[in-house]
Amino acid sequence: MDGSHKTVLLSEATEALITRRDGYYVDGTFGRGGHSREILGQLEAGGHLLAVDKDLQAMEAAAELADSEPRFGFEHGSFVQLPQHLQQRQVAAVDGILLDLGVSSPQLDEGERGFSFQNSGPLDMRMDTSQGQTAAQWLATVAHGDLARVLRVYGEERYAGRIAGAILRAREEAPLETTGQLAKVVTEANPRWEQHKHPATRAFQGIRIHINGELDELEQFLASSLELLVSGGRLVIISFHSLEDRIVKRFFRDMSRGRYVPAGVPIRDGDLDRQLRLVGKAVRAGAAEVDMNPRARSAIMRVAEKIGA
Repeated sequence: MDGSHKTVLLSEATEALITRRDGYYVDGTFGRGGHSREILGQLEAGGHLLAVDKDLQAMEAAAELADSEPRFGFEHGSFVQLPQHLQQRQVAAVDGILLDLGVSSPQLDEGERGFSFQNSGPLDMRMDTSQGQTAAQWLATVAHGDLARVLRVYGEERYAGRIAGAILRAREEAPLETTGQLAKVVTEANPRWEQHKHPATRAFQGIRIHINGELDELEQFLASSLELLVSGGRLVIISFHSLEDRIVKRFFRDMSRGRYVPAGVPIRDGDLDRQLRLVGKAVRAGAAEVDMNPRARSAIMRVAEKIGA
């Protein structure tokens, strides 16, 4: 495993996920395999883990693990494709699914991956570099309104319109081809920098989420997730920003409340069709973990268990 990558909420996520040590589990965001190795370490001989990831470098790391671990399987792609992956393996339902959302440390730290505003590299931002449009290609043609919307909605950038205008003016002078170029444009256009945060952070987040369709994929996954779980199976999801967490929190809340019934209407609890039970409260990284890995500061983990058939 890449030594530069520190897996967030490692023991907490594994403990929340595993209810049967001989069960079948899914790590929907393999990364560099931190969670997967921890899960395998807790499973008995009859247990099994399927991991999924878009990243080609993650696929290489998974291949090494698969060579030495017969209980482990891997599929290259998005966790949205999990129904197809399980069907191909003739697995009807699983005991738990873990998602560790966001970008891994190697993706952020290696400038050539095109995610970093601190280490310049090609302006890419694709998690799966084998397909899709790069950030440079999108920025070369995007309209001001569409760019401003992405920065405002996905990046939660208050100066979205101003920064979008600066990006469009910059591309008229020269193509934006590196993360360093983009970071410079955004930094100079941002009139008020947040304390302890790079002024390009929000813009880069917004563009990355758009390029990878991250929020759309999360919502699609959640919509099909309950069909993939056995009764008592668990969903464990770690988010790193409020947009992701809001989607997860709302889904868990709605599925745990069940069918909407107007106030005062008599109804039996069993008729509410609740599909999830919330397991504990949201979990954040402790002070010791944050000291060792500052990126863990924004992590929040939510856990829910399927009820009913």
